[in-house]
Amino acid sequence: MKITKLHSFVLGSGWRNLILLRLETDEPGLYGIGEATVQWGDEGMLGYLASLEKRYLIGQDPRDIEALWERVYRNEYWRRDFFVCSALGGVEMACWDILGKSLGVPVWRLLGGKCRDKIRAYANGWYQVERSPEAIASRARDVVRTGYTALKIDPFGAGSYEMTESEKASSVEIVAAVREAIGPETDLFIEMHGRFAAHTAIEMCHRLAPYRPGWFEEPVPPENVHALAAVQRAVAPLGIPVAAGERLFTRYLYLDLFRERAADIIQPDVCHAGGLAETRKIAAMAEAHYIPVAPHNACSPVGTMASLHVAACTPNFKIQETFDDMVEPWVREAIIGRPEVRDGYFSLPHAPGLGVDLNEAVIRAHPPKEGFMNFWKPGWEKRDSYT
Repeated sequence: MKITKLHSFVLGSGWRNLILLRLETDEPGLYGIGEATVQWGDEGMLGYLASLEKRYLIGQDPRDIEALWERVYRNEYWRRDFFVCSALGGVEMACWDILGKSLGVPVWRLLGGKCRDKIRAYANGWYQVERSPEAIASRARDVVRTGYTALKIDPFGAGSYEMTESEKASSVEIVAAVREAIGPETDLFIEMHGRFAAHTAIEMCHRLAPYRPGWFEEPVPPENVHALAAVQRAVAPLGIPVAAGERLFTRYLYLDLFRERAADIIQPDVCHAGGLAETRKIAAMAEAHYIPVAPHNACSPVGTMASLHVAACTPNFKIQETFDDMVEPWVREAIIGRPEVRDGYFSLPHAPGLGVDLNEAVIRAHPPKEGFMNFWKPGWEKRDSYT
């Protein structure tokens, strides 16, 4: 079996375009689906995918996944790059889809078999409303009524290294209102988006601790693991974990995080960390340190489905992020066989391969948008336009 073509598709969406892949083979009707969304780097990714196709993919056996991955990662001199790892993730994902289809089994069977029969989910992107305690609390109640038992929120607006006292108080009021709205049994995770200097992050963790968040996520920018470790150690007496890792690519960039025990929960992204097998390897490293894994996922339902296959076979899996119910209807319609949350859980995928396909007519009807979403501009949380 040989790879004959890599097709790239770009689906327009309100706050990022989605880059979807179809990897074709010389076996009639056998192809794989993947995703290489890079959140505001579409032109660069499409160019890189075209060069990847010519240099590494055509004529190769897609079932030799480890060899293909190592060849790209080793031969690309500038390694550990967001584009390299995200492209690798998308292509590797499609290769697993091909392998599973060729054998008639779901991918999680090939990654070691299931550790669970259902996969707990948490909702993100649900707070696209006016940034007030009342409006966000009302929206949180609505999401819980749909069956979700866990939510994540960034309550900090356009906060940066430091915030004014009124900004800090406003953030606390939002979290307090959401906690009251959803009750004590629903998990509430606090997202910081790598915004803060260590001292600000530590202060806000202490202010928000009474509302019992399930974790504090990415409290400082991702480049400095020592700053992350400083926050983790300061927050540890509160008994609330620190989560991080969505902007770390491949197992190699996780080494220092594990060495310093800089996070209590790790969040590799299947689409960006290098693919399913690479995420599984990162999870195995975390398992040796007794650290749970809560995979990051801000991509399409294709990325969600790939994440579910990893979650199914990962012993130290905790919970899976999803935006899928909070995006435009056409994003869901573009993915045939997309996974759905029922009573707070995804079902285990059972179709051969990944279990999804692309509706190309829907993709063509929603071309890519131009722009960029600025997390440091007031109103970003509405995700309603590129700015």
